[in-house]
Amino acid sequence: MPAAPHALAAQEGERQRIARELHDEIGQSLTVVLLGLKRVVDRAPADLKEDLHGVQETVRASLDEVRQVARRLRPGVLEDLGLHSALSALTADLSRMSGIPVTRHLQPDHPALGPDVELVLYRIAQESLTNIARHARATRAELSLVTEDGRLVLRITDDGRGGALRDGAGIRGMRERALLIGARLTVDSPPGEGTRVSLVIPQDRRTDP
Repeated sequence: MPAAPHALAAQEGERQRIARELHDEIGQSLTVVLLGLKRVVDRAPADLKEDLHGVQETVRASLDEVRQVARRLRPGVLEDLGLHSALSALTADLSRMSGIPVTRHLQPDHPALGPDVELVLYRIAQESLTNIARHARATRAELSLVTEDGRLVLRITDDGRGGALRDGAGIRGMRERALLIGARLTVDSPPGEGTRVSLVIPQDRRTDP
């Protein structure tokens, strides 16, 4: 197996393993805790029920967060429904969780892509949107996937605070993934003017190496 697909496969394999552990072990443990709490609430005196209900909701919210993390680690929608649906789901998740509206423009007739290329597109979009939700202080964002001058271009922009001048672990990871498929990643983030992430895939790198 060539180096780039092998590296991607290794990264995804580790993500799959962590996702299974989150879902099967931590998720199941939290489910058991919820069931135990329900039995306690049913037998608790009235003056304790309200406090116990609050604990139940905290555990339930934690279980939902674990499931969301597991889904992000294991993008089944990418395999099941394709790249466009996966990207649409990412933008919908960002809007729902952060309240930031995301406009998306997904060209319907882009050329066929290899699975490794689709995976890199998905992961870079995912990391960019996560950064917007966590750090950007944005009021709106946009994701587009279009063909320009024979090249496939993914862009994620926001109107947040900008100023991402130093590459953190997330941006470094995106750059490494881009290099694995021979694509070019740029991050433009002037202070106070939002952030623009662009991934450009040349025509000859759209299928797997």
